[in-house]
Amino acid sequence: MANREKNKKTLLELAKLSQNCCCADCGATDPDWASCTLGIFVCLNCSGTHRNLPSVSRIKSIRLDFWDDELVQFMKSNGNRAAKNFYEKFVPVFYYQPQPDDCEVLREQWIRAKYERMEFAEKNRDRPYTADVYEGMLWKKGKDNGQFLERKFVLSVHDFTLKYYKEDESKGPKATISVKDLNATFQPEKIGHAHGLQITYCVDNHTRNLFVYHKNGQEIVNWFNAIRAIRLAYLKTAFPTASNEELIPWITRNYLKEGYMEKTGPLYEFSFLFVLKDAIELGVVFIGPENHGYSVRECVPKGTRGNKWKCGVIVETPDRQFVFMCEQERDQREWVEALKTIISKPMMPQDYTSKIITPLNQMC
Repeated sequence: MANREKNKKTLLELAKLSQNCCCADCGATDPDWASCTLGIFVCLNCSGTHRNLPSVSRIKSIRLDFWDDELVQFMKSNGNRAAKNFYEKFVPVFYYQPQPDDCEVLREQWIRAKYERMEFAEKNRDRPYTADVYEGMLWKKGKDNGQFLERKFVLSVHDFTLKYYKEDESKGPKATISVKDLNATFQPEKIGHAHGLQITYCVDNHTRNLFVYHKNGQEIVNWFNAIRAIRLAYLKTAFPTASNEELIPWITRNYLKEGYMEKTGPLYEFSFLFVLKDAIELGVVFIGPENHGYSVRECVPKGTRGNKWKCGVIVETPDRQFVFMCEQERDQREWVEALKTIISKPMMPQDYTSKIITPLNQMC
């Protein structure tokens, strides 16, 4: 008969090994769960997705559940590193691998892609998001009434564009968007759907947004990775000497800080994110490193009559000073902390020629 306490101790020791001490799927530290059929250690959040794959994965707690000797030996013989070498052997360099704080649909589809669909176990596996042209229907939020309507979208590597159409496709695309300044990030709470995707781009010197979703989780994640694929293809043409490791962080960027600040007049919504830009645009404050003359600090500025909010943030650039007002001191601290995170980062060699810098965007 299996020794319960001995096996528990063995599992806990296995989970502390460097190859197992982070979740096999999202990287969260100190996983307390394991798939006794896949031989991997996972966190609580990822274990929930595994439970929905009973034909592939059987989840047990390494602390609370009973493990027999045979299963413990199986975990010894496998582990996260072995699973990664098999299930993630051919993951495309652009494919987004979720982090602990990412939304549920990214985590779920990453797990399903690896273990259920076996998308990355074979080199030449057909992956739709790697096609030169990716098209399909997405539910898009209307600009005027806020209702979501189904629209056709076409993403093409041939001319590096994203197009979408209204009901009558014969009239041509409603919009043709260059992928040069394109960004995509999941925003389920903002959009009001678990699969909500925010697509940001520039037109006429302004930042614009498309709010879309698809009812199928696999399809919206395919769209996300198709956008990442075409963005990487564009970046390779724009910066041919840069390596994949240097370009990957610039494919798509999550928001570091988002919220409202007041700027000498009406209320503006600002979003703080990484973006590739070639020139100054209206409504954007570019943020560079400290050694290039950028700084940020809290303040109680003078001459702010008419401003409803009194918690100031001053952003200094080589060209001018910007003053923003926050409603509460907590907001003020969070904005200053986020901005300091950016200006403390050194620029990479290609940044000096490509002007890869960080803007504070006015969302229109």
